[in-house]
Amino acid sequence: MKKFTLLSLLCTLIISSTYAQEFPKVDASPMDAAYFPPRAAFRGFAKTEEEKKAATPKIKVVYSRPQKKGRTIFGDLQKYGEMWRVGANESTEITFFSDATVGGTSLKAGRYTLYAIPNETEWEIFVSSDLDGWGHYGFMKDESTVASIKVPTEKTSSTVEALGIFFEESDNGANMIIGWDNTMVKVPIEM
Repeated sequence: MKKFTLLSLLCTLIISSTYAQEFPKVDASPMDAAYFPPRAAFRGFAKTEEEKKAATPKIKVVYSRPQKKGRTIFGDLQKYGEMWRVGANESTEITFFSDATVGGTSLKAGRYTLYAIPNETEWEIFVSSDLDGWGHYGFMKDESTVASIKVPTEKTSSTVEALGIFFEESDNGANMIIGWDNTMVKVPIEM
């Protein structure tokens, strides 16, 4: 009986280890999300209908956050004049929950991707109808760009270690602020 129990235990261990799941390692560029208004993700905690309505999402950006790791980012790691996915891994996605205007172009509510060509004094930002891509490799600028805008660069007040995107309210909607290393841009979005 002892041999049978030992053999059963051994078989169970072998079978269970055969089917054990190996989870992928943590990505070096974790995924994050930014909302406008900034507290939209927490609207479920609103105490009144007025607070809940004020926190209704208007824009959401999902992106991966590459790290600086002591490198010079713009002009070195990300060459000036070259296309960039505005982040790491999958293409950065932006969702407009209602119609919006970027660079004077009206966009219907929906999901899009973001790309940029950074230069030292300005970036050209592209809103694309391409979806579910990895990086900028499949981005067909001439075929899928639905809006574009050139915005001036600014210096950040301190070094931004991990790429960050957030929103600030503006008179006509919101500014999407993209910053990394010692550089940032403000992309005006009218709503």
